[in-house]
Amino acid sequence: MSSLIAATRLSVLDRSRTREGSDGPQALRDTVALAREVEALGYHRFWVSEHHGVPGVAGAAPTVLAAAVAAATSTIRVGTGGVMLPNHQPLVVAEQFGVLESPGRVDMGLGRSVGFTDGIRRALGREKKDADDFAGQLAELLGWFTGTGTAHPHVHARPAEGLRVPPYVLATGQGAAIAAEAGLPLVIGDLKGRPKVVAAIERYRADFRPSVWSREPYVVVSGTVAVAATEEEAARLLVPEAWSLAYSRTNGTFPPLAPPERIERLAMTDRQREFYASALRGHIHGTEEQVRDALEEAVKETGADEVLVTTSTHNRAALLDSYVRLARLAGLTSVNTETDGHARPL
Repeated sequence: MSSLIAATRLSVLDRSRTREGSDGPQALRDTVALAREVEALGYHRFWVSEHHGVPGVAGAAPTVLAAAVAAATSTIRVGTGGVMLPNHQPLVVAEQFGVLESPGRVDMGLGRSVGFTDGIRRALGREKKDADDFAGQLAELLGWFTGTGTAHPHVHARPAEGLRVPPYVLATGQGAAIAAEAGLPLVIGDLKGRPKVVAAIERYRADFRPSVWSREPYVVVSGTVAVAATEEEAARLLVPEAWSLAYSRTNGTFPPLAPPERIERLAMTDRQREFYASALRGHIHGTEEQVRDALEEAVKETGADEVLVTTSTHNRAALLDSYVRLARLAGLTSVNTETDGHARPL
């Protein structure tokens, strides 16, 4: 076991991916079941995501799903990775997290993406340009918690005001700079685009301004990590998501995850084959020993305080086995403990 990995928090983001032969409700039940399973393995937090109108993703309402996860678990931190703030009024987001946090252990991961297509954006009542004011939306949201907002001075967010739900900024575009300016923890990915990620993290740390939310920089690096008995088996775990990405790039629709054996028999176009090969490269995968070494290198290069694992695959049993093996190589226990007091955010 690597002492560096053992000192780094490991967490899970599940996108509630639908699978061929299954439906959206089953994908949501699988997410809740996975949360219970990774809690038992000792992972630090479990997050869910927001996607609207995507055939291959069932998680359209992350705060609702986070509530279901929180109800089904007892110790693991629960949150969103993330709520796409431009899609919502900050007051409503504050109210939702205020309700979620009342029992405790909730994280508020926030992103700046808008709907996937023009049609979805119109249905949401949003436009691409709404993402441009993410910094302002973020400031308004945090003001509802601190009671210092000025946009609506006679309005109070109940029960959010006075609560300290830990906020995290998901870095896309200017996200890292906004996180540094606001003094918030940063979630950045993925592990395969290492040079750009390292450069963004360095800028974030250099520009970080302490806040009431975090006194020092905190970096969560997200990405795919697949562990299996052999390197070949681990590589096959990557196949379903790689094909979904390639298909979406060439057809405009993100499909449910297909079994690898069917994908390997497909007659892909040259363009699809190019996207598919690109989507397979750069992820951390292999045996426990190989993943231990690769993960240790990633943590060294990025200085990550935490790794958020975002792996998806068709075979749910193989996915759980991957998380079991990752927990074992990291030396996780079933008890979540703090190692350095209040210096790092929960």
